[in-house]
Amino acid sequence: MAVLSEEQSMLRDAAKSWVQEKSPVTAFRKMRDSGAELGYDVTAWNEMAEMGWAGVIIPEEYGGSNFGYLSLGLILEELGRTLTASPLLSSGLAAASALILGGSDAQKSEWLPRIAEGTAVGALAIDEGPHHNPEKVAAEFKGGKITGKKTFVLEGMAADVLVVSAKGADGVGLYLVKANDPGVSRHKLSLADSRGAANIEFKDAAAEPLTGGAALVEKVLDRARAGVAAEMLGSAVQAFETTLDYLKVRVQFGQVIGSFQALQHRAAKMFTDLELSRSAVEAALAAIDADSPDVPELVSLAKAKMGDTFHLVSNEMVQMHGGIGMTDAHDAGFYLKRARAAEAAFGNQAFHRDRYARIQGY
Repeated sequence: MAVLSEEQSMLRDAAKSWVQEKSPVTAFRKMRDSGAELGYDVTAWNEMAEMGWAGVIIPEEYGGSNFGYLSLGLILEELGRTLTASPLLSSGLAAASALILGGSDAQKSEWLPRIAEGTAVGALAIDEGPHHNPEKVAAEFKGGKITGKKTFVLEGMAADVLVVSAKGADGVGLYLVKANDPGVSRHKLSLADSRGAANIEFKDAAAEPLTGGAALVEKVLDRARAGVAAEMLGSAVQAFETTLDYLKVRVQFGQVIGSFQALQHRAAKMFTDLELSRSAVEAALAAIDADSPDVPELVSLAKAKMGDTFHLVSNEMVQMHGGIGMTDAHDAGFYLKRARAAEAAFGNQAFHRDRYARIQGY
């Protein structure tokens, strides 16, 4: 585990306390059953923003706290434990990163304070097909306007500003588009994990370029990937702990099932994988904070390993709970569905293994 500063420990403890009291899994179930239009509880999001979570990586001059990515990762991990749905990843991490790294002073002044206080939501619109492939870009920027389509935009329905990848005169880059522009049309998607997402079409939508080109796209994506991995870590740890508690109380054949050696071996496998995954995720977040040159490979390592681990633990959660684990009445299904959606977000295991190998020169 990473060595945390006093401020980071306090931030983590505050997040842990809040999610347990205000946003347990029962709150996610209630949100899902209500058919919330945006895929999250707006009241809960406002509380998160009031606590300063949306501005953790944003510089102080724009209303943030500038605590860094490892600090934000600690919050995302706690949110992941109870499957709390919010725009924190898309807005407070991905969109904020794009503005911090590539925005002009005017763009930062316009959007970062609003993102930090939660009054504006940002979203990253990158992919154009069913799978993550940021190099495949057909959307075009010409004459100050963007035309094209983007798929599976997380928090796409809630967004006030969209960070869109498109081809310009100098190649692929990122552009800011106001989501309420008349050239933007959004179509709500229903995902397995009940989170908010949309397919978005741009027809001569007014856009402002960010500075950095294709390199900026990768930098922003790596920060989003590390954030997803941190949230997945929290979800996987909670799924494991819930399953472990069940193994200690469920009686079968006159014995607690946790006494069966086969199940002990499977639990030990999950525990060791979770420890390795934590090391990978925290190393990636720390590398981003240090602006290390090996951020891309560490992020891909973390996302691939975390994807495998969450996949395994969510499967085992369902199987070890037996019949009740197969029902919607139990929380196991929520964790399994979240695992599948999170694996695909910003690149699945296959994508990141291939990327890691290419970075290593294979």
